[in-house]
Amino acid sequence: MNTEEPDLGEGVRPGAQHYRAYIGAPQTYDIFAHMQFSLMTLLGLRQEHALLDIGCGSLRAGKLFLVYLLPDRYCGIEPERWLVEEGIERELGRELVDRRRPRFAYASDFPCTSFGERFDFILAQSIFSHASLAQIQRCLSQARESMKHSSMFAASFLEGDSDYRGNEWVYPGVVRYRAATIEKLADEAGLSCRRLDWFHIGGQAWFVFFQPGLEVDVDALATLNQIYPIKEQLTHYRARSDQLERLESTLPYRVASRLWRLIRYRK
Repeated sequence: MNTEEPDLGEGVRPGAQHYRAYIGAPQTYDIFAHMQFSLMTLLGLRQEHALLDIGCGSLRAGKLFLVYLLPDRYCGIEPERWLVEEGIERELGRELVDRRRPRFAYASDFPCTSFGERFDFILAQSIFSHASLAQIQRCLSQARESMKHSSMFAASFLEGDSDYRGNEWVYPGVVRYRAATIEKLADEAGLSCRRLDWFHIGGQAWFVFFQPGLEVDVDALATLNQIYPIKEQLTHYRARSDQLERLESTLPYRVASRLWRLIRYRK
């Protein structure tokens, strides 16, 4: 039996050079994966579809997609190559990667067209919450060129009363945009969009982008939040996450957590 304690980044601050912490709070790593996978499958993702994961990071959600999708169906874009390599090493294993044959583009300019195919689904979780207006424009333009007529592109962003006007990528900090601004950028890119009433553990808003003329096909998305079992489960996750954030800074919690790990992984 393997008794080595896995390094899950517990106690590491978000944004630090750890494959889990660099992309967010380590204690919510699995919850974010669940959130993305549930959303994309509810939007219609099936095993035979091709998915592009923009900002795939350490394959937090990618590990679920790679198990689910057939070989050669998953592509990821990530500027930090070490994150992908650590995700493969610590979360997936080389055997799964060899069987599923994902492809990656290590770049920061959203080269969606570099894979030479059109995707059924595109995902950008918490990319617009760090990007400038010009970067979002580039992302939407590239995404449109990589979409089929029936494709859907789900992206999240942080809403605010005004728009970020800087020209630089902001990380680990965040930026905010008005919903009207995101809608305007979509229109300029030749895309339609609709807001989704779907849970985001980071308090972001979800939008789905699609080719004009697909409006009838996405009418059902308006009732996405009424899917009770999954909505109820995600509400539980949000409450649990809030509880963990309150507890993690307390000394008794840190001591108890350490004792539990020692007991769990003892020989």
